[in-house]
Amino acid sequence: MTKIIHFIFILILFSFNTSAYEIPDKNKIKFDIIRKGKDIGDHVIQFKENNDQLIVNVDIDIKVKLAFVVVYKFEHQSKEVWKNGSLVSFTGKTKFEDDREYDVSIEVKDTNYEGSGMDGSFIFPKNILVSNYWNINLMKQDEIFDTQKGIIRKTTIQDAGIESIDFHGKNISAHKFILNAEKHPKDKGPFSETSIWYDENNELVQFSFNSPKDKSLITILRSK
Repeated sequence: MTKIIHFIFILILFSFNTSAYEIPDKNKIKFDIIRKGKDIGDHVIQFKENNDQLIVNVDIDIKVKLAFVVVYKFEHQSKEVWKNGSLVSFTGKTKFEDDREYDVSIEVKDTNYEGSGMDGSFIFPKNILVSNYWNINLMKQDEIFDTQKGIIRKTTIQDAGIESIDFHGKNISAHKFILNAEKHPKDKGPFSETSIWYDENNELVQFSFNSPKDKSLITILRSK
């Protein structure tokens, strides 16, 4: 099931910039992960306000079955702490079915972020956004911080304009962007070109890409 691994990085590009949107009324958002017409997992994001801080917990659980047997399993959990619209700390752990595990952490140090990831310790400026499709401002960046592996990736992003998309049986107008990112030497495969749609309120409604191996379409769709 190595072809599944290639789209996991794209899925992980989720963290939150609280200055970009309001907290959802129910303090929880769920996305369905669809491959070949089947729901293979969930991406759940929960918010908790604590005085002047916002705590965001992300939980991703993917299971691919063949004849009722789990042939692929993926897990990711992370915790983000925000204050006054800025990220002050991040901790995350990702587990792959091939026994790869990545622990990533960052915290604010003066005008920079410091932490550790796949390549060891790092420092990067706070003007580089944490990888976050939720924040539409990410679509203006030429570099992002990959929260799964703890590395900086250069990006090329195209503004594809407004188009009509089917969202749970209803046509809505959405702003489409097309994102590409550079490949890291330790990546298992290339970064798949990703299409991303935001609604009229600049809220993410879905993103999709093709598996590098079998070209099957992977769609991450916001639940109703």
